[in-house]
Amino acid sequence: MKAPVPIRRALARMRSYNPPLEGRTNKVRLDFNENPLGCAPSVRRALARLAAAPISMYPEQETVRRRMARYFSVRTEELLLTNGTDEALNLVVNTFVEPGSGVLIVEPTFAMYRFYSELAGARVRALRYAAAMRFPMRQLLVALRSGPPRVLFLANPNSPTGHLLSLRDLRKILKAARRTMVVVDEAYFEFSGVTVLSWINQHKNLIVTRTFSKAAGIAGLRLGCVFTHRETAANMRKAQSPYPVNVAALAAAEALMKDRGFLSKTLLELRRGRRDLESGLKRMGIRFFPSAGNFVLVHLRDRAMKIVAALASKGILVRDRSSDFGGEGYVRITFGTVQQTRHLLRELEEIL
Repeated sequence: MKAPVPIRRALARMRSYNPPLEGRTNKVRLDFNENPLGCAPSVRRALARLAAAPISMYPEQETVRRRMARYFSVRTEELLLTNGTDEALNLVVNTFVEPGSGVLIVEPTFAMYRFYSELAGARVRALRYAAAMRFPMRQLLVALRSGPPRVLFLANPNSPTGHLLSLRDLRKILKAARRTMVVVDEAYFEFSGVTVLSWINQHKNLIVTRTFSKAAGIAGLRLGCVFTHRETAANMRKAQSPYPVNVAALAAAEALMKDRGFLSKTLLELRRGRRDLESGLKRMGIRFFPSAGNFVLVHLRDRAMKIVAALASKGILVRDRSSDFGGEGYVRITFGTVQQTRHLLRELEEIL
């Protein structure tokens, strides 16, 4: 039966993005770069203290936003709170991208850069990582200088490759991007330690995004941040709904800002898990790539699908990223706790 109203042409051309929506509870989840320790006990206490009145009211975020600005050492007018990084990226597109305008990305990378750009009717140009996960710096600089795009999306570190751009490389990119908004997605900043957050006053065309879904451990509450020059932030705020962040996420954010011990515990445990995982992969002769995030990309060749399925049957979830590389058998594994990592390695050795 024909639809009464046709869908937008941009949507009709798009491929669906289909992440798993069910069936991950009570599994060893090493597939979506979540915090394997769960959320902080301080967050659970903060949620338990939520009274009936705030839950029944529209959320009031300004007090939390001011405190968060101090926490990140920025001005309040340079910070927007968002419903996860997804909304942050959508805000960028809604503010700067017209139908038919150009957006530049370097793939493989976070799928939402392409998703929101294509939904807006943008012309997306994708450069590709070269052999051995080499970032195409020369091609990127040429693309920025000749027919510059409206927006450049960069994840730093990038997922799934794990590649980290240096501050020197990022300065080159910003110098070349005179007429382009440069979005540096720092979802994995806590693991890399490299940030350009302090540059937002120097570069009006720089937008930095952060998330509370990875190291902070509250992916289920959907909380993200946009940091940018105050004039850019004011324009982006025009494109944002008035109540983007729910009261539970705001309560969790306040708890996390006071609880630096949870982040330290997370980073220590994941460093141990990383050490054990990389050591085990080397012992089994499995190729992997250096990563600045909380995950590693491994090359399992034609065994990838079989191994991913076999691990899933044992309750261990890892992410098959083969389609991002033309079906060449790449799998991304999130760093887990020491116990989870040793369990994974035992099962992997048995499968192999």
